[in-house]
Amino acid sequence: MTQQASKLVIVTEKLLLKKIVKIIDQAGATGYTVMDAGGRGSRNERTSGQPTVSDTYSNIKIEVLTSNRDIALKISDQVAAQFFDDYSGIAYLCSAEVLHAHTF
Repeated sequence: MTQQASKLVIVTEKLLLKKIVKIIDQAGATGYTVMDAGGRGSRNERTSGQPTVSDTYSNIKIEVLTSNRDIALKISDQVAAQFFDDYSGIAYLCSAEVLHAHTF
């Protein structure tokens, strides 16, 4: 059995993690996944998995699955308004089909 969902993906600087998680929780999302991220964009190149003295300036990828698209948009709007003028980041929304939806 499957269930339709919206997947919000946020790629940004790791130092914003706690603030973004607070926005996700306050919006009513039931969970999220965080991964180290690297790549290149308009604000330079970031690598992941490389040994460093501090990972403060590394990037992360946060994925939020929600059955309510409005929650995903609310999170995205708040994150963009609060952080994307001053920090590197991008957010995008995808349609998803959740398998084994009884655990979702």
